[in-house]
Amino acid sequence: MPGYRLIYFNMRGRAEIIRYIFAYLDVPYEDHRVEQADWPKVKPALPFGKIPVLEVDGVALHQSLAIARYLTKNTELAGRTELEQCQVDGIVGTLDDFMSRFPWAEKNHEVKERAFEQLLTQDAPGLLQDLDMCLGEKEWFVGDSVTWADFYWEICSTTLVVFKPDLLAGCPRLAALQTRVRALPAIAEWIRRRPPTRL
Repeated sequence: MPGYRLIYFNMRGRAEIIRYIFAYLDVPYEDHRVEQADWPKVKPALPFGKIPVLEVDGVALHQSLAIARYLTKNTELAGRTELEQCQVDGIVGTLDDFMSRFPWAEKNHEVKERAFEQLLTQDAPGLLQDLDMCLGEKEWFVGDSVTWADFYWEICSTTLVVFKPDLLAGCPRLAALQTRVRALPAIAEWIRRRPPTRL
């Protein structure tokens, strides 16, 4: 088995999908967390100066979703057929499109707060409605078993609820999916032992 070293900040953020996949597949890895004070020294040595980065036997991979696809390839987490894999990618891409609209790095507190408020109150309900229709009465988004699209939903929604606690109040099926993901034994164990962070 390759040696894995994950490099990211001490937060869930964009690395958490990688950590969920490692936890679920029971793959050992080094969870290397960079402190903000050390970031200026670490940044120049990384591909495109960004994290997360996953080192695989010393080869540096970048972009969290590309890494997630690499890790889930040839596993049922990717989807059982090529059609399911495309559906999984569609859900993940839809969620990531929305999450990427938030000005996470904005320094002006008022500007950031206004943008978050607008996205969470005006734009999120439409997205949640579409996701709810996609899920329907099924247990998982795609097929009849968990995929990394379900993981990504739990991770993204958990972050958004930090900013809007009642976000899922009108979405019982999506809230139930969030709970199902958290109840998977390997994921529950990871959540129990991961370092506590706000985001």
